[in-house]
Amino acid sequence: MSQTARPLRSALALCLMGACLAGCATPDIPGTMNDPIEPFNRQVHAFNRAIDQNALRPIAVSTTGGGELGARVSDFAENLGKPADIVNNILQLRLIKATENTLRFGMNTVFGLGGLYDVASAAGMPENDTDFGETLHVWGIPEGAYLELPFIGPSTERDFVGAIVDIVIDPLNQLPRDERLAATAAKVAGRIADRGRYSDLIDSTLYESADSYAQARLLYLQNRRFELGQSASEDSFVDPYEDPYAE
Repeated sequence: MSQTARPLRSALALCLMGACLAGCATPDIPGTMNDPIEPFNRQVHAFNRAIDQNALRPIAVSTTGGGELGARVSDFAENLGKPADIVNNILQLRLIKATENTLRFGMNTVFGLGGLYDVASAAGMPENDTDFGETLHVWGIPEGAYLELPFIGPSTERDFVGAIVDIVIDPLNQLPRDERLAATAAKVAGRIADRGRYSDLIDSTLYESADSYAQARLLYLQNRRFELGQSASEDSFVDPYEDPYAE
């Protein structure tokens, strides 16, 4: 078997595994929050909050803030993620979006100094961010239970499986080792830059709300469902502080 075929077969196996695992999750119930392991999730949230307060936030604010450096790092990291977006567009059979993302990646790479500048947006080209979690959604896989992951933050069972598969199917993984490590470091730096750029919103959620866990859970689920086109009706409002398992 060729060296190229092995990662492709591994990616296919993980895709099938992801679909099977997420398919075992509890079906979506509109207007509800499926959080059966809330006590554990709250412990992870407290851990993540401590990491943010003592390490991530000080680094993000001091090194990038919301200025030009943070914007350049964030744009570069986002451009590196476009090949994976293209793969997911194809798996979702959204070929027009795959074409748009291909053109966007080419334009930002060539004319945006490797992606440091988002010239595609300036030219009016659409931005189609996606991931394997959305691919599973397109395939009809329910979101499953809410999860808070160490160092990562809010997620769901479906998005957790999707994040793992995204790592494997990312075309950048086919680069030589040094380039692959550099790309990974750039993506991490992009996450730190985003923490600095959106500091006000994140600080408000984590340090100014009455229950930061409930607020983060609500914001994540509402935003994620909106991204996937699952608009909530007025009668599906969820109180973030209500115990979903109380009688």
